[in-house]
Amino acid sequence: MELIQISNLSTKSSGSRRSIRYTQSICPDCNMILDAEVFEREGKVFMTKTCPTHGECEELYFGSYEMYKKFSTYWMDGKGAKAPNVMIDKCACPTNCGLCTNHLSHSGLANMIITNRCDLTCWYCFFYVKKGLEGAYLYEPNHEQVRAMMKTLKAERPIAGNSIQITGGEPMLRDDIADVIKIMKEEGVDHVQLNTNGIKLALSPETMRQIRTAGVSNLYLSFDGVSPRTNPKNHWEVPYTLESARKCGMTVVFVPTVIKSINDHELGGIIRYAQQNLDVVHAVNFQPVSLTGRMTKKEREKYRITIPDCIERIEEQTNGDIPSSAWFPVPSCMPLTNVIEAFSKKPKYELSIHFACGAGTYLFEDASTKKLIPLTSFVDLKGMLEYFEEKADEIKSGANRYWTTLQVVRKLNQFIDKTKQPDGLDLAKMFSSILLKQNFDSVGSWHGRSLFLGMMHFQDKYNEDLERLQRCDIHYLTPDLRIIPFCAFNVIPEWYRDRIQKKYSIPVEEWEKAHGQTLEAGLYRGLMRRGKADAQMGCAVSEMHKAAAEKSGPAEDHRGVELRNSMAGA
Repeated sequence: MELIQISNLSTKSSGSRRSIRYTQSICPDCNMILDAEVFEREGKVFMTKTCPTHGECEELYFGSYEMYKKFSTYWMDGKGAKAPNVMIDKCACPTNCGLCTNHLSHSGLANMIITNRCDLTCWYCFFYVKKGLEGAYLYEPNHEQVRAMMKTLKAERPIAGNSIQITGGEPMLRDDIADVIKIMKEEGVDHVQLNTNGIKLALSPETMRQIRTAGVSNLYLSFDGVSPRTNPKNHWEVPYTLESARKCGMTVVFVPTVIKSINDHELGGIIRYAQQNLDVVHAVNFQPVSLTGRMTKKEREKYRITIPDCIERIEEQTNGDIPSSAWFPVPSCMPLTNVIEAFSKKPKYELSIHFACGAGTYLFEDASTKKLIPLTSFVDLKGMLEYFEEKADEIKSGANRYWTTLQVVRKLNQFIDKTKQPDGLDLAKMFSSILLKQNFDSVGSWHGRSLFLGMMHFQDKYNEDLERLQRCDIHYLTPDLRIIPFCAFNVIPEWYRDRIQKKYSIPVEEWEKAHGQTLEAGLYRGLMRRGKADAQMGCAVSEMHKAAAEKSGPAEDHRGVELRNSMAGA
């Protein structure tokens, strides 16, 4: 299959719908690769595809055509994979991911699953080992495999992987977690992120200190709502997790999985709670739910929510303080990368994912009013990005890069309205530091002063767009030394996640014998919830979530709504 490219973003009308572009997708029943059409109808963007065996599947793709058009202007190709793990002349996406020669983005964030054990038993989670099920296995790569996977990441070219997320299951169940982290740091990555429910870290501040000392940069903390009803998983434990983080200098990213009709009414509340803990919480990364298993169109419509839908709810729930206009797609930051790359004459880390994959904005707290102010309220961001691109082109055309750098630094203030800039903030100085230092520390100082709001919508079999997949920069490291895009690894688990991990796993009984403990011994018993009003002893028994599961049908037929509680789908 040749690289999928947009040939024309103009629309063609056909009755009540307008065709936008053509791509390829898969059949949600049999995984056959199908031609697909992306089209507009009634102000929203949909995808349709037809399998010769299972018929047509139409799915909501993007909840706002206007936002889709705005975001599409930031479409850019990335550097690609110059040292691919799958050596083929012609790609057949998504049948041979690993990375292949057709992939257009290097690893922005690499995930490594270090266990499929978990201390919770959430009904909606597709990925934790359940004892007693036919074919159940326990997957925990050893230290040699961890090191080999890290070497594979660092061997990426033209940009060596420099950011890793440890995930599961619940990574904190591994007794050797500190040793795993140290191996990753020894292999040269600057940024280690730990994906967790935070329960063990709430119970043991000393454990928080140990992983921080070992090299964890921040926690990627599941946080689905501000009430026990929407977040039965860790509502009672999160305050203790934050306090442990506060004591040892750990920073936190909240990760809410957003499901229409379940918790989409609390997005503004989640942001306000993050602001209350701004000394440790530096980002909220909303993840519109991915829907797995066999679901009817009516069921999908009940739970499906897209990036524009979440953005609109945030505007409503913050009384317009965070407007839809404040959000930009992830690849909009590419001009900054390009100008830094031109200054340094070295390939730089970039975020070249598809414009429909994710979006973000930065908020800064005014020191006087304590109000959160979006970056776009006092910065001509579009003008600044265009200026960066212009200067990058000048340097590539032969302009003196040192003089051009000085020009850029001097002009930064012209894009900033200082009368609207939050009290106590010098944004031009922060931008200058990033441009001149070009390292993780300068970017870290930016994040230390802001609250980043992100939005990442992972695909499923109903809306899989292979054009998006070829630009994915969130990848998985596997013991067979492949680097697999997220929306292949988890969307088609029978080809990737489950098949690979089963190959490198052991039976549950064998693990129990070797470790002298049962799998059930690792389950959380709700120690921090005893005596709390409305405290469920785990999200597996939340009445609201159980009702949603029952609506989705019997578990042996499909899993219904899958809550992607992290980038790794834990």
